[in-house]
Amino acid sequence: MKSSRRDYPEVNAGSMADIAFLLLIFFLVTAVIPKDKGINRKLPPPCPVNVDCSDGIVINKRNILEVKVNAKDELLVENEVISIDELKDITKAFLNNNGDGSCDYCVGLADKKSSDNPKKAVVSLANDKMTSYDFYIKVQDEITKAYYELRSDYTTTVLNKPSNELTLEELQAVKKAYPFILSEAEIKN
Repeated sequence: MKSSRRDYPEVNAGSMADIAFLLLIFFLVTAVIPKDKGINRKLPPPCPVNVDCSDGIVINKRNILEVKVNAKDELLVENEVISIDELKDITKAFLNNNGDGSCDYCVGLADKKSSDNPKKAVVSLANDKMTSYDFYIKVQDEITKAYYELRSDYTTTVLNKPSNELTLEELQAVKKAYPFILSEAEIKN
């Protein structure tokens, strides 16, 4: 009489753990881990308890360059639509005139006058909630390039050195001559 029990072939799983471990090691060693980069900004200190910080510092309107990015990733400087390529030059001209006249690049932007001094100039950046992150980063990059180029020009003309050979004191002097003052906000409807 035959038994109703059949013999099924078995798979030897003894080396499966070894293979899985080797694959894990292989993928860990060969995987590229991306290094995410952020925007290097120093935030203001928090408002002390029981102090009204809403008053703030009064800034002359002339010393504020209004940059807005709407939901369609359109760039508006002083409520005039411009291309991203123009932003760096407009920012440099606004910052670097030392109060000696109108901004050459700002012609057509509601006769925008340049700031009184780079130390008093504020770039006010307002973004819509629906602004794309990529465009936001491009705008930040262009503003940062403007400051970088102004600081680099300062090191070569005033300090007579390339920017990569500055001492710590000289670097502080450059940052004092062109302080990075950026105010960010959300566009209010």
